[in-house]
This record gives sequence, C-alpha cells and structure tokens, in this order.
Amino acid sequence: MSPLDRRTFLKSSAIIAAGAALPARSWGQVMGSMDDLRVGVIGLNGRGRNHLSSLAKIPGVRVVALCDPDSSLLEKVKATLPGNVTTYVDMREMFANKDIDAVTVATPNHWHSLAGIWAMQAGKDVYLEKPVSHNIWEGRQLVAAANKYKRVIQAGTQIRSGEGLQQAVAYVQSGAMGKIVASRGFCYKRRDSIGSCGGPQQVPANINYDLWTGPAPLVAPHRNNPKNGPVHYDWHWINMYGNGDVGNQGIHQMDVARWFLGEPGLPQSSLSIGGRLGYIDDGETPNTQVVIHHYTKAPLIFEVRGLPKKAGTAAAGGDPRAMQGGGGGDMDKYRGVDIGNVIDCEGGSMIVPSYTTARAVDKDGKVMKEFKGTDRHMENFIDVVRSRKTQDLYGPIEEGHVSSALCHLGEISHQLGKGTPGEALRERVKSDAMLTEANGRMMEHLKLNEVDLNKTPLTLGMPLTVDTKNERFTGPDAARANALLTREYRAGFVVQKYT
Repeated sequence: MSPLDRRTFLKSSAIIAAGAALPARSWGQVMGSMDDLRVGVIGLNGRGRNHLSSLAKIPGVRVVALCDPDSSLLEKVKATLPGNVTTYVDMREMFANKDIDAVTVATPNHWHSLAGIWAMQAGKDVYLEKPVSHNIWEGRQLVAAANKYKRVIQAGTQIRSGEGLQQAVAYVQSGAMGKIVASRGFCYKRRDSIGSCGGPQQVPANINYDLWTGPAPLVAPHRNNPKNGPVHYDWHWINMYGNGDVGNQGIHQMDVARWFLGEPGLPQSSLSIGGRLGYIDDGETPNTQVVIHHYTKAPLIFEVRGLPKKAGTAAAGGDPRAMQGGGGGDMDKYRGVDIGNVIDCEGGSMIVPSYTTARAVDKDGKVMKEFKGTDRHMENFIDVVRSRKTQDLYGPIEEGHVSSALCHLGEISHQLGKGTPGEALRERVKSDAMLTEANGRMMEHLKLNEVDLNKTPLTLGMPLTVDTKNERFTGPDAARANALLTREYRAGFVVQKYT
C-alpha cells in the first residue's frame, strides 16, 4: 500500500470509528412528535434535490447538513436553504457529526451500499436511493449490516408507498383476476447519445474526484457530454458506476412487477437480449433491451427502449456516427404504457401507467376497477425513524436488495453475451413464447429506427441459472458469471463482509 493510500485508509477508519462511538439516540428511543429530526443529504446533482424538496414539506424535520464532492454544487444548494447548514465534501466527516440523526443518500449507484453501511455504522438512519447496490454481493452485505446495526433503512422504491398501488397489488393477489400469466415492466424513455469525447478528460477543479470515485477504480473519465460534462449524470451509462436503464428507471418497474408476483427472492433463471444501438457514443450500457426472469408463478419481463418510435421523429445533429438518434421524439407504448407495468392475468390485466395509479381491465379492455394514491415514501421513512416500528416501512431494505439484484442479473447476462444476427437470435429463443414475442416487438422497433441488426446485432446474453438461496450461479459457465457478483474495491472504500 502506498503512503498516500495508507493515510487515506487510516483517516477513513478513524472517522468511521469515531462516528460509531458517538452517543446517537438509542434504537429503542421513540422520538416525541415535537422533536426536530436533524437530517443530512448526500448527493445533490439529481435525486438529492428531490430529497430536499420532500424533507422541506415534513413538519419537525430540519436539513442541517449537505454533502457532495462537487464544492461549487454544495455552495449553490446551500444558498437555497434556510438556517445554519453545514457542508461536507467527505461523507465520513458528516457521519462523525453526532448532531445528525438521519441521512438520505442520492449519490451515484456505485456508492449506495457503502454509504448506507457507513451511515449505519455511525448510528444514523438511512433513506437510500435505488438501486440500493451496484452489484449483488454488496447488496446482500447492506442487508446484513442493517440487521447488525439495527437502524432504520428505507430503499428509495417509492412506488410502494402509494395507497392505490398497494390496493392494486392486494386486488391481484386476492385472485380476483385469476392467476398471473406474465408480470411486465417497461421503460420506454428517450435517451440521447452522450457523444464521443475521444479519450481521457480533465476533471473540473471543483470536483474531488477521488471522493467521487470512492469504491470504483480511480481512472480519468472517458465521457464529456456538452450538457453534463465529464463527471455528472452520464455515469449512469458507464459500467464502473451505473447500471444502465435496467437499473436506473427499471429498478422501479421490476420492483413493482415482483411485488405483484409476491416472489420474495431471485428467479430460477434470467436472460437478457439487448444492445446500445442507433448511435455510437461513449456509453456502455444497452439503450434497447429485454430481460426475462423465470419465476415459478410466472415470468417477469422487463423492456428498455431509449430510441423513439421510428427514425425521423428525433432531431439529429453533430457527428452522424456519434449523435445519430439525438433529440426528442415520440416513444412507443405498450397498451398505453411507456414507463410502468402491465400485469397479465387469466381474467384480464392490471395496467399501471404511472407511479400512483392503476386500473384493472377485463379481456376486452373494459375498466373494472381503478386505483389512485400518492407518493409519501419520505414521510413514511420519517414516521418510522420516529416510531422505530420498522415493520411499517414501505421500502424494506431486503425488498430493495432483491429488486436491485434483478437489474444486476440482466446486466450480468448482457455483459457475458455476444452479438447474434437477427435470424440466428430468433432461432435461439423460439422455445420461449413470451421472450419470442417481446424480442419480435423489439426487433420491429429497431427496424423502424433503421437499425441493421446484421451490421450491429443485438447481444444475446448468457443464460443464467440461479442458486436462489445463496444468490450465486450454477452451471458450466458459472465461474464467469459469479465473478461479476462483486467488484475489487479500492483501499479506503471497501465494502465489509457481513455474511
């Protein structure tokens, strides 16, 4: 270990140890309704702003601290808040502050599990954005840490908080619509090219890139979209940090699909078909994808489409190789849904077109029953922090882990797959009727976007057979797949083994 790495490691260990020794409110202490709950928000460039907005509406909650490795962003956000707010570039220093009761975490995905674990070690309750992990192994360590430290931790799967969706799930699970035939999720959400930057990029001086990188390898960014720059947001499409749309938007819809199924764990097998098509850019994750998880009750099928309905509905510009498909454009819908769910049952379907509404329709599409509600996920977190009744959490961390793992299964299958021309791909999946149907619609969508699947074929992922109890893979190629269950962590930013 280099002297610099050793100093960093010793500093982080000392800070976390100090935080863990602080006299935080005890697990059994129920806070009075008039006590101020002091909250710190970590990560301010995206969802963190939503956290601030939600917290501001809850009586008795004070945001007392902000943390982000981008110092200019810190000062900008601080200026919008009332009162005395302390700012931190290093989250470990925030965790060591005994005057903070709870934190919300809206960092990039690769930080989620470690930030949650460190916060709980320091005696903080945690609202943790989705996906709750960057890989399956660290997600399981996060759950184990929550059990060890006995803290409140809410996964940011906020669709579960809506009363209407809770009623819709109960309606389907009551058998009122017969058995579930397929539980579907959709993310038909426009994703422009991020462009091609041509090589390593300089990090702006206002960003502490060592802290931004955290558990991931410390390498210069290889992206530089004019809108987002070399660091922010486009990390979603880089494997070291993000999980693509299957783990960005898709975590919500796969969580809802599994919720309707009532399946508590991982599926018996998984397979991805997809690719990054329609443009050539610095992104690595698929913008077009079908993932199927085979459960005992019924298959869970999730679809990603980042391209518009057809070529010509988006405004192109710049380098035609880098920017083809850039711009807005109308998106496809599946039975009226672009971002949502369709739960097909023997006696009809449950259509979930938004985060807060659902409607049960019969085989002819006639509406039988409607469900409506509101998102009160952050309020639920605060309620449980006060009551300590963790059974009342809408987003238990175990559920957040399993649904996040569904996203990672799709990623692993894709990363271990290979390009397969259209006809050969059809032949390979023809024995699975539901996958064949979804793949056929995806191929037609790509054809309308003038994507030649013989020149840029879809990737047929590795079929994964899952040991659901141990959350590992079995079969001839299991070693390659199991290697992607975790990552090599950087010194000073290591996820501790709890299981």
